[in-house]
Amino acid sequence: MKHFKYIFTSLLVAGALIVLAPIAKAEFDPNFIIGDQEILDEKSMTLEEIQNLLSSQGGFLATYTVTDPNGLTMSAAQAIYDRAINNLVNPKFIIVLLQKEQSLIEAKSPSQSNLDWACGYGCPDSGGCNDRWRGFWKQINSASLQFRDYMDNPHLYRYKAGQTYTITNTGREPTIVTPQNRATAALYNYTPHVYNGNYNFWKIWQRYFTRNYLNGSLLQVAGDPGVWLIENGQKRAFLTRSALTSRYDPSHIQIVSKADLDKYEVGLPIKFAQYSIVRIPNGRIYLLVDNYKRRFLTPEAFKKMGFNPDEIIQAAEEELSNYLEGTSISTTSTYPTGALLQDRKTGGIYWVSENTKAPLWDAILLKTKFKGRKIVPSSDKELSAYQTIDPVRLADGEIVKTANSPVVYVIENGIKRPIGSEAVFIKLGYNWLNILTVSEKLLSLHLEGAAVNLEQ
Repeated sequence: MKHFKYIFTSLLVAGALIVLAPIAKAEFDPNFIIGDQEILDEKSMTLEEIQNLLSSQGGFLATYTVTDPNGLTMSAAQAIYDRAINNLVNPKFIIVLLQKEQSLIEAKSPSQSNLDWACGYGCPDSGGCNDRWRGFWKQINSASLQFRDYMDNPHLYRYKAGQTYTITNTGREPTIVTPQNRATAALYNYTPHVYNGNYNFWKIWQRYFTRNYLNGSLLQVAGDPGVWLIENGQKRAFLTRSALTSRYDPSHIQIVSKADLDKYEVGLPIKFAQYSIVRIPNGRIYLLVDNYKRRFLTPEAFKKMGFNPDEIIQAAEEELSNYLEGTSISTTSTYPTGALLQDRKTGGIYWVSENTKAPLWDAILLKTKFKGRKIVPSSDKELSAYQTIDPVRLADGEIVKTANSPVVYVIENGIKRPIGSEAVFIKLGYNWLNILTVSEKLLSLHLEGAAVNLEQ
């Protein structure tokens, strides 16, 4: 793995959550195919990254050379990069278009006709291609210029955002579509079909350019108030601000594309804040702690713990279906929400939960995992009543390093995974300011896993 030097500059991450996260579809949505910002991000790929993608697909374009109108010879990758930068469109758009129209990204032996009409530009559905636009360079130049004009002057074209249309398909019934943004309307102006045209565009984009995010990642689409937790291959929406902030630090939110988020199936939403007290219709009352629901065995147990009946939230039984059954709370239970106890003699701090105590090996945990928790001085006698277990570990999603090493890790499922490069760190939406410097002793509690890369 190649280590990188860290430059502590600010990376803009929207930390605020506005009350309700929308429940988005995980499958193809003909009304919103791709975001406006995504389609116009001309700097989304370097020339090297474009060439690497072409090479990785093993197609003809990986070694193809192109001649522009001035007689300058360049690689296909250079032509894609050059036209994207000059015409202010995302090179990913050109790449997907080349694959959608003529399979040129993966085709090993395309015909001359495939190359001449690489983007399908100037070839209407009615048949017959206009020879004026023949040639690979002309195709990617004209297609990108045309698409840019769709975005800049949407009023000049048939399909417009916010209006409803009946769009024809290949081999299927027509589809009623209301484009939700300019980019989606522009795609229909370029290819006036849902299936298989724009559906194929979406599938190819998903395959080439969406990224996988680690368990425990907090994701948010730019401009969208909703925040999602990635967990076991699903995305779970936080339905309230307290559901998020009682469990996670909003500064850890990673800003991603809609395409990145759409690849995940929708899991059960996260409605309740940490330590919520809920009553289900059969009368049982539970305390919610992390992913567990802990039942109060008797009204006396509830009263002894000092909880207020006004705090009880009414909930449907299915709303707790994602919680595991935790240890029940009786009149003999102590610290049902956990507590930080400090040995008066040694100064050592323990996280006490149920009948166990876990030592804290690094004060950084008081600022992260237990931020805002009160430390309670305790005697040897009280502490001895609890069984000592493994030390407290870093929470999933934390980004950490030690003072003596440049390697940055992200914690996932209790494993420390080194981040493969500075480019990976940035493209996955991590924030430089969130890197914690921890002790080697604390970091050693975590086994090392595979490096985090964009291709994972």
